Amino acid sequence: MNRDEILLLFDVDGTLTFPRTIIENDFKEFMYREIKPRATIGIIGGSDLEKMFEQLNGHEILNNFDYVFPENGLVQIEKGVEVGKVSIQRHLGEDTLQRFINFVLKYLSELKLPYKRGTFLEFRNGMMNVCPLGRQCTVAERKEFNEYDQIHHIRKNMIEALKKEFKDVDLTYSIGGQISFDVFPVGWDKTYCLRHVTKGTNFKEIHFFGDKTDPGGNDYEIFNDSRTIGHKVSTPHDTKRILSEMFNIS
Repeated sequence: MNRDEILLLFDVDGTLTFPRTIIENDFKEFMYREIKPRATIGIIGGSDLEKMFEQLNGHEILNNFDYVFPENGLVQIEKGVEVGKVSIQRHLGEDTLQRFINFVLKYLSELKLPYKRGTFLEFRNGMMNVCPLGRQCTVAERKEFNEYDQIHHIRKNMIEALKKEFKDVDLTYSIGGQISFDVFPVGWDKTYCLRHVTKGTNFKEIHFFGDKTDPGGNDYEIFNDSRTIGHKVSTPHDTKRILSEMFNIS
């Protein structure tokens, strides 16, 4: 197959980078030198574009990736140009949004954790990101919260409370990364980007690489979608190994 017939879509955290760290130079060069000439490549993340820039060496991703899909693909960038965007505010309405935000802040105010920092809720174009610990945490605090969460299920329990409180609203919840979870309308998961890449293209294969592929993870839906071939990874090293095997790169 030639480059225009195969699409590789990559999650960011745990796939192209280690969690909330910057892409390693050797791996970046491998992607651009070895993989890009062989396939169309795109990134699909839950974070906004600025966080993608932070982890993937700045604005160069707009030139080096054919597709860039921040916020689960609810913002669509093709060949460096934004071609589409959806709005959770228009979809849900201000009353529902404020009801949700007020509940989240009240819940977090009553939650006891080893640490609490700042920025507990981020409002994005197509989703809200809830972070019980607060995004203004250190790497060490992030790691400690992740270990604490695996034992005490802070995020899972909070999601269950939100599902109960907002059972009348078409929201879904997805745990991604180490410290937060995303909230968005049903169907606005990472499979949303497939609406864009399957329109007017001739891809014979679409491969997806991600680490949060279990139920409740933010890669689960696209990993299991019938339109994709899913590859579960845990680190960029796994991603590089699978790609090397796919394209016979020694």
